[in-house]
Amino acid sequence: MADLALPTLIPLDQADPAAVERVLDAAFGPDRHKRTAYAIRQGAECLPALCFAAFDEGGALVGTIQAYPVALTDLQGQAHPLIMVGPVAILPERQGQGFGRALMAAQASAIEAVRSEGQTPLPQVLIGDAPYYGRFGFVEAPRGWTCPGPWDPARLLVRGANPAVLPQQGMLGPWLSH
Repeated sequence: MADLALPTLIPLDQADPAAVERVLDAAFGPDRHKRTAYAIRQGAECLPALCFAAFDEGGALVGTIQAYPVALTDLQGQAHPLIMVGPVAILPERQGQGFGRALMAAQASAIEAVRSEGQTPLPQVLIGDAPYYGRFGFVEAPRGWTCPGPWDPARLLVRGANPAVLPQQGMLGPWLSH
C-alpha cells in the first residue's frame, strides 16, 4: 500500500468547478451521468456543508465528496429523508493513498456536528463497495429498497443511528421539498 497522504481539505464550493468535473470524469468516466446514483439525486442541490475537495501536497485536486438530499418513498407514498453520500471520487492514480478516508472522515465529522447541536442526523445511503464503505459504518440496505435504474442490491448501503426504523420497502429518489 502506498504511503497515506496528508490532504488539504476545503469546502467543495471553493474548488474550481472545472477541476471537480475532471476528477469526476477520471474516477467514473464521462458517461457517469447515466449512472443510477445520478437518477436518485436528479434535480436535488448538493448539501454544501457536507461536500469537500481534497488536494495533495503539491496543491493538485485529487478527490471530492458530495452529499445530496434524497428520500425513500415507502409503499404508502410517505417520503423518508436521507442523505446520499457521493459521488466520492478520487483520481485513479491516487486511490489507495488515504484521500477517500480523509474525505469520508471530514463528511462524518460534519454530520456528527449536527448531533452535537442537538439534532438527529439523517441516515445516509450510497451505492458503493461494501468492503470499503463498511469500515465507515455502512451496511447493506434492505433488499426491498429499489432504485430508478439498474443497481446491485449488495452495493446499496445505508448508515445511521438506527437504519432499522426505515421502511423495509420503498423507492429512492431526490428529496426536493427540504
